[in-house]
Amino acid sequence: MIWDDHQSRNIGELSFRSEVKAVKLRRDRVVVVLQNKIYVYNFSDLKLVDHIETIANPKGLCALCPNPSNTVLACPGVTRGTVRIELYDLRKTTLITAHEAELSQICLNLDGTRLATASDKGTLIRIFDTQSGQITQELRRGADRAEIYSICFSPTAPLLACSSDKGTVHVFSLTAEGSGQSFSSDPTTMGNVPSQSIPTHYSAGTAPRSGEEDGTENSKSSLSFMRGLLPKYFSSEWSFAQFRVPETRTICAFGTEKNTIVVVGADGSFYKAVFDANGECQNTSYSKFIQSDEDE
Repeated sequence: MIWDDHQSRNIGELSFRSEVKAVKLRRDRVVVVLQNKIYVYNFSDLKLVDHIETIANPKGLCALCPNPSNTVLACPGVTRGTVRIELYDLRKTTLITAHEAELSQICLNLDGTRLATASDKGTLIRIFDTQSGQITQELRRGADRAEIYSICFSPTAPLLACSSDKGTVHVFSLTAEGSGQSFSSDPTTMGNVPSQSIPTHYSAGTAPRSGEEDGTENSKSSLSFMRGLLPKYFSSEWSFAQFRVPETRTICAFGTEKNTIVVVGADGSFYKAVFDANGECQNTSYSKFIQSDEDE
């Protein structure tokens, strides 16, 4: 059912013979994700535009570019670890072998030019160009397995964040498109942040950074001289800033204010943190919207 909140009425319905895993909306499209198939409809008249066969997709993985001037959809392919990208405006399909393991998350940036993927191993996030299918960057969350709960691009800066079951939100710097430059920030952005009674401070790891002093660079392994022995491990980049939250299922997103990130937990918790170019990250806000029996 599609509900118009402004008119307070139902404006359309779609029915399926199997369980709906996810729904994606934008002004001109409705995308419905089933276990092995994805349906794309016009929003105005609910006319079927496309249907796509996928591998078993119990998580309902699907990403739809929110920019109405670029109709891009990303979803699992028909084989493990493969992503299918539909560039509808160009009438082009791109297939990417993103991971050897099963996909756990996929995400498109604001204009649909970049795709971020993670597998159920949870150690790497890979960034791809959606038109060419070429990998542009490889980011390392950590060395041990983890379940990545969410991935998000910043809509205003070349940044990416992810949250996982390890209780850490990572912030990565992305290579700016076509310039080779990375995110830069005023180191004084954080200002005077009052201390909180919850985890408030967490900086990037001990791995050294490279790059200009006035811009951020993702951390590099201190053992990068061994890259010839383990090229896949040491060619990836680590996050430049990290933020600790309780180990509950979370979703992260960049805030409307500069250099801020917000995290919402399944336990009803809400965190807001601010970070700077040096990797310093502090919590500035905490709320609890749902009270559990244990809290009472």
